[in-house]
Amino acid sequence: MSNELNPEEKQQSPPNPVADINTDSNADAAQQAIETENETTTPTDQIRDMEVHHHTHTGHGKKNWKSYFWEFLMLFLAVFCGFLAEYQLEHIVEHNREKQFIRSYIEDLKMDTTSISRFLSGRERSKAKLDSLMQLLRDKKIKGHESELYYFGRMLTRNVGFQSNDRTIIQLRNSGSLRLIRNEQAADSMISYQSMVNFVDFIQDRERNERYSTYPILSRMFNPFVFDSMFDKKLNTFIRPVDNPPLRSYDEDIQLDLAFTVHQLKSSSGIITTQIQILYRKASNIISFLKAEYHIE
Repeated sequence: MSNELNPEEKQQSPPNPVADINTDSNADAAQQAIETENETTTPTDQIRDMEVHHHTHTGHGKKNWKSYFWEFLMLFLAVFCGFLAEYQLEHIVEHNREKQFIRSYIEDLKMDTTSISRFLSGRERSKAKLDSLMQLLRDKKIKGHESELYYFGRMLTRNVGFQSNDRTIIQLRNSGSLRLIRNEQAADSMISYQSMVNFVDFIQDRERNERYSTYPILSRMFNPFVFDSMFDKKLNTFIRPVDNPPLRSYDEDIQLDLAFTVHQLKSSSGIITTQIQILYRKASNIISFLKAEYHIE
């Protein structure tokens, strides 16, 4: 009984080494094939995963018309604010340049008023000489008054002129910067003043031509060598000759011609003096106005 085998034991077959080896080999081959397949399909799976992730993200971030509207509005506001900032900066720069030009113009006017004061003083002295010469000719005080006639006759061709300081106005015109003067009243006052200066220049040129016309008359009436001896190099001016040197001619017609030119010069000098006085007041008023308008001390 003990030697009998159980039926289960009978059914078990003895191990087969060759079969075990084959089984292991097949298992290894199957494992290798699985790994190869995994390696081959991994990139595709990764791409598929990325696509799935991408589609999922896109679905959550989809833009509507409000989003586009707000983006456009923000961009528009950024550009518009940049434009406003640039415009404001340009406005400030131009305002500063305008004020600089006004300061420079005020300085020019101050120099004009100083020049006008000297001009008017010189004109008073010149007018006194013209009056004295006219008086001698009218009263026919010729002989015995030759020294005075020589002196007043020689000084007839010399006179004080006025030259406006137009540095700033020329710069404004040549550079096209007159547009920077945005205050209309200030611009009008500058243009008006310059127009008056031009008129004064015109009548001064006419007076200068009138003085030139006296040369032929003076050359017939006076001895040029006496004129030449009257110049004082130390004083750099003409002085009265001594001992009443004789005239070149005592012709009364020449004396009348000279009296007429003196009359013309007195008339022109009076017009110039009047216009210069008006110019002085105008310059002073413009200075006061510009200082108050542009808050300049």
